[in-house]
Amino acid sequence: MATALYLAHLNPVTNAHVEIINDLKSQADKIIVMPVIFMKEDSEINSKSFPFGFEIRKKMIESVFADSVEVSRNYTFFAPFSKYMPPLLSPNSWKLRKQILKGIEDDYFTYTGDKAEGYMLKMYRLRPKVGTRKSISAASVKEKMYDSVEKADSGWKNNVPEPVAKIIQENWNIIERFAKMEDLTTRVLGMKFPKEGWSK
Repeated sequence: MATALYLAHLNPVTNAHVEIINDLKSQADKIIVMPVIFMKEDSEINSKSFPFGFEIRKKMIESVFADSVEVSRNYTFFAPFSKYMPPLLSPNSWKLRKQILKGIEDDYFTYTGDKAEGYMLKMYRLRPKVGTRKSISAASVKEKMYDSVEKADSGWKNNVPEPVAKIIQENWNIIERFAKMEDLTTRVLGMKFPKEGWSK
């Protein structure tokens, strides 16, 4: 069977992500989860849209799946992020493809729940399988968490696995910090990037 590459924000890991990964396990004998990372020099950039860094998200995934899936850093953008544009024409966008496939054998496919992203993955010859977008997104879970900072519990815990909820609570200071901030992200061709690090 093939290797499944799951490229996603996973910020935070939700019940929908767990459902997707469990479904991928029935289609492939190896699952490599690649949470997107935005780096500026030696520091990861986080924002209201991307509150949790890679190590916390990795801990979330492993709290549910232990070592039954592999978590990879290969889906990493390096500032300035504008250098990856325009897609297909930018040499750096092809370097990212090579980076994603580092160490991957020939028999693989990528998964996305987004049709536009699936089209881009197809253009990069990453063999996408496009699934159905889940009704509860990580963005809506984040909003519920931010709401919980100012109001009573908004019920966000119902949308994440119990061990993930525990990790979020252990790092609640991150949610408190970003709840008061403006969302400094920009959307380019359907994908969100931090404004910090977009250009030189």
